[in-house]
Amino acid sequence: MPRPDRTDEKRRELLPIVTATFADLGYRRASTAVLAERCAVQVNILYRLWPDKQAMFLAAIEHVFDNSLETWRALLDDAGDPSEGARQLLRYEAEHLGEHGFYRILFAGLGETDDPAIIAALARTFGRFVTFIRSQVAAHRGASGPGSRASAERAAWAFLGLGTAANIGRELNLLSAAQRSRLFTEVGDLILDG
Repeated sequence: MPRPDRTDEKRRELLPIVTATFADLGYRRASTAVLAERCAVQVNILYRLWPDKQAMFLAAIEHVFDNSLETWRALLDDAGDPSEGARQLLRYEAEHLGEHGFYRILFAGLGETDDPAIIAALARTFGRFVTFIRSQVAAHRGASGPGSRASAERAAWAFLGLGTAANIGRELNLLSAAQRSRLFTEVGDLILDG
């Protein structure tokens, strides 16, 4: 009797470690040898799971969104009132934005503009972030009139920009945790209530 194929299960098991490694080291410095070492497997095991390092990085980019979505959906499930979900997410992100360092993967990917697959993966990921955030802003505002979708979309992009600025402040030690939280909360409230 053949052994069951555990490829997908093993990928799911190692993907958080692969993602954390890329977040720590970036795309270019995270060699497959280092990735394998941190995953506590041989390099050939990684190559059984993903065809190459690029595929590992693409999976890590997708994991950044999936991880955020899982966290946000759990928060929304606890929110009760759908119109207050966006505010609850804003408060959560004001305290936890960037704590896993996964934004570094997106930053590292932006340095790979010569790689069409990475750029396409980033475009999909940012598009998914905008779509999700836009839906939460629209639910919060309760608007359904002409221009409300465009307004919620602009707000979603503004939130992405705010998060990016806060994470740059973190990386460059320009903003303390308290300053990032205050920035995200105060400016986020202005954007949300638009």
